[in-house]
Amino acid sequence: MSAATVATVLTPDERARVEAAGQDCFVALHGDSLDDAIRQVRRRPVDAVFLSVHRCDDAAIPRVAQFVKEFPQVPAVALISRMDFEAPRRVLGLGASGVRAVVDVSVPAGWDRLRELLREPSSPVAARVMGALAPDLGGVPTDCRLFFEVVVRRAPELRTVRRLSRALKVVPSTLMSRFYRTNLPSPKTYLAHARLLHAAWLCRNGGLSIADVSNRLEYSSPQSFGRHLRTLLDLTAGEFRRRLPFDAALVRFRARFITPYRDRLLTFHPLGTLPGEHGQTAA
Repeated sequence: MSAATVATVLTPDERARVEAAGQDCFVALHGDSLDDAIRQVRRRPVDAVFLSVHRCDDAAIPRVAQFVKEFPQVPAVALISRMDFEAPRRVLGLGASGVRAVVDVSVPAGWDRLRELLREPSSPVAARVMGALAPDLGGVPTDCRLFFEVVVRRAPELRTVRRLSRALKVVPSTLMSRFYRTNLPSPKTYLAHARLLHAAWLCRNGGLSIADVSNRLEYSSPQSFGRHLRTLLDLTAGEFRRRLPFDAALVRFRARFITPYRDRLLTFHPLGTLPGEHGQTAA
């Protein structure tokens, strides 16, 4: 499991301690202000934001509240590294601004708690999608499930069938041929529409602009992202955000590309049978 990525607004002492505590668990991107942390969130996937209670004075609370509202999918975690006169009041202020996790790292158990929060970072969109597809994918061959897990989880970075095939360790022409012969939607189709699920998930964060979403999904430009939406859905980027929220996009993906093909998927081997499985390899 890869390490989580966290953006931080901490005191110098807290930075050093977070670095030591986060080895093999999370990578910290330090900033001097919440605006620095927000810039990190806009640029890349960030699993959480660590906010020092000792850096969040009264003037910072409204900005924290705005962040929590605009980026509901990025948890904000308040850290207490020492007990002082201002800490309890600031914790209350952060709680009122929407921060739900407070960790006291002034004691050893606090660092254990912090690591536990990010022990096994996973893509929440992938978890939601695979959970929704579970009824249709129950009983399918191992390599069939693996195909969908890789497509759903890694769609933002695997922009082409060639990249997808490399990740699956299969020749692109062989992969495409297996889908064609089984009369299934093409790997390119599954990949393209899985990317739209990630786009719809990112659009839940009101603090991300369309340009931010296109950048996070590694489109060459917002215009390229817009052309993709127009080709697949005949929608502009703004219409996509308004008319196809994540839950609706997920229902659409399942209804169009998974459920109708349930019977074929039950015997489909897109990668060939994997070690330990029985049956004929799909050549």
